Amino acid sequence: MENPKYNLFIYGSLRDRRIFQSVSGHAFTLKPSRIDDGTLFAEFAFLPHYRRVSPDNVYFYAVPAPPARIEGLVIHDIPAAAMEEIDRYEGKRYQRETVRVHTGHGLVEAQAYLVTAESMRKHFGDRFHVNLIHELWLRKRIRQFLKKRTRPGDDTEDAEVEREADRELLATTERDLVMSHYHRDAVSDYYLEHELNRPRPSIKAVVSDPQVQPYLRNYLALVLRQVLLNQFDEQLQAHYRFELEHMRSSQRYFARSVSLLAALRMMNANQSVVEPIVENGLKTLPSGKSELIDYVKYAVHAIQHIFDARVAEDHLARIRASLQPGLVPLGCELELSNVGAAAVEPLRSATKASDPAYDGFKYFYDFHLHVLCWKLGGYIDDHSGYTDRPRRQGFFEIAPGRLSIAGELSRPATADPWLLSQLIHEIVSFYRIRPHSLHLSFQLRKNQVSRQRILPVGFVQCLLAMGGGLEPGPDGGLWLSRMGRREIVQKGPAVAAGAGSAVGREEFVFARTSRRNWYLGGDEIADRPPAQATTHVQQYKFIRLDAHAPYEPLILCLKGLQLAYNPGDYLFAEQMAQNPRLARHYRQLKEWANHPTPIGARTIGRFLDTVRRGLMIERHYRPAHPLHYIEWALNAIDTQLRSFNQQVADAGDRP
Repeated sequence: MENPKYNLFIYGSLRDRRIFQSVSGHAFTLKPSRIDDGTLFAEFAFLPHYRRVSPDNVYFYAVPAPPARIEGLVIHDIPAAAMEEIDRYEGKRYQRETVRVHTGHGLVEAQAYLVTAESMRKHFGDRFHVNLIHELWLRKRIRQFLKKRTRPGDDTEDAEVEREADRELLATTERDLVMSHYHRDAVSDYYLEHELNRPRPSIKAVVSDPQVQPYLRNYLALVLRQVLLNQFDEQLQAHYRFELEHMRSSQRYFARSVSLLAALRMMNANQSVVEPIVENGLKTLPSGKSELIDYVKYAVHAIQHIFDARVAEDHLARIRASLQPGLVPLGCELELSNVGAAAVEPLRSATKASDPAYDGFKYFYDFHLHVLCWKLGGYIDDHSGYTDRPRRQGFFEIAPGRLSIAGELSRPATADPWLLSQLIHEIVSFYRIRPHSLHLSFQLRKNQVSRQRILPVGFVQCLLAMGGGLEPGPDGGLWLSRMGRREIVQKGPAVAAGAGSAVGREEFVFARTSRRNWYLGGDEIADRPPAQATTHVQQYKFIRLDAHAPYEPLILCLKGLQLAYNPGDYLFAEQMAQNPRLARHYRQLKEWANHPTPIGARTIGRFLDTVRRGLMIERHYRPAHPLHYIEWALNAIDTQLRSFNQQVADAGDRP
């Protein structure tokens, strides 16, 4: 065949138009109208079953990884002479092979430069496929900086403990440096020192404040327990990084979800060891004379004596055996408050609620807890929308995977319903603060955005029955407390109604769609955020947080509904103003929530069928979970709804 032409899938440096043209002699364009003799047509494509790694932080390699995929470009009709030049550019470490890539116009056969696992292992060792070299290198430089700044030249154990304590207090700075320079060029020494050379936070002023004294011990105990948890996580990351990366099904997910679950389990299961350590720290460190760094150093030192590798391996093995990964990215937000809904204004003032343990977390930021809690995304939410008020009172909110509050930067915690439900329970057990509410987030697929539908009122009743907080009401009967206490009912904006008069309307804060970002900085080739950096999530806010409630069936239930029905926001004031039927449904829901009655068998049947249909199409119209797991979930959902019906029926029979 004369003058053969090739399609080529590119995923590394050749994606830069300048490099491609300098190597091949041809430019490329995404617009067909601009194709000419010197310009080739390109389109976005996915190469399935491979993962892109860069263990040397110089070149990119595609290595086999069945659950992964690589996004790149396929360049069409490259002349043979140009391919020879590209062959020389790529070198001997790659092998050019024929692959099939997915494009917007279907499957396309193309050439691609790939490597074998054996070749990568030969050049980079056993950990070549863990795409962490740049991150680990940056963290190593941070440790070197701290070694220069903190007791330079001192290699004693106490000096190393102090440096690790400094790292704890610079945790969010280190996090931001890693996130903003992930997969990018080196960080200059000047920039690194400028970011890290910050004074240690002091608690001298706050501990001498008479208003803080009633809460001081509780805050210091929280500092110690939080640092212990962080250090458990650091030990797990240091010893089992390889195993932890293999339990994370995608680089998109929060890297510490599994290690945090293991750390939480180790802490919660060994309270007889942990609590005496905390108590001893409070006794041996005089609160009026000790600085925050002293408490952090104490906890860092303590972990070296209580971390047991055998126990850690056992917890990781149990987690690995229980994982049930799916494809839909998941997240959660937990609200904790010792005064319940009165954590925020105006209800706090109206009820004169008082939190005897933390005073509504008023001094959370004084004790630098926003830095110490970053791995769990902890901050104080006063529902005002402002994040720069230093002494705000509100809910202690936790969201694993949330990396920045002000920047609204977050990554999904996981795609595993079991893992997410376990995180929820272990977090509640760890903090010992009264659980209040739970928000569950499900990432929308691109074809779901702007095509969402309103849930049938019967389906909303089923969901409220599973998570709305069924408990004794004020009249002696049962009610759904999340709605009965108006925790998910709020005054909406004034909207046009009737003859055009503006009236205040209520809103039912049941589910909301929002945008999330998970990426800081630009793409390493094109200097722009990758296409998947911004996502849309559907967040369900109706759920009562309970230490003993089973959340795994509810997570699977909501995921199945999203995949099969694609529900949208429910209910805005505008929706009810424009649709009398929705307004009527809302009135019915309020009445039903205050005096619930059993849900009909036909409604439950339709609800379960919809959930089943969604779970059966998660993986390209096939189930992502084993069938027996799906059947277990459906049976658990059915059991919960039947139990709800029985409880409300029994309550209705009482005189």
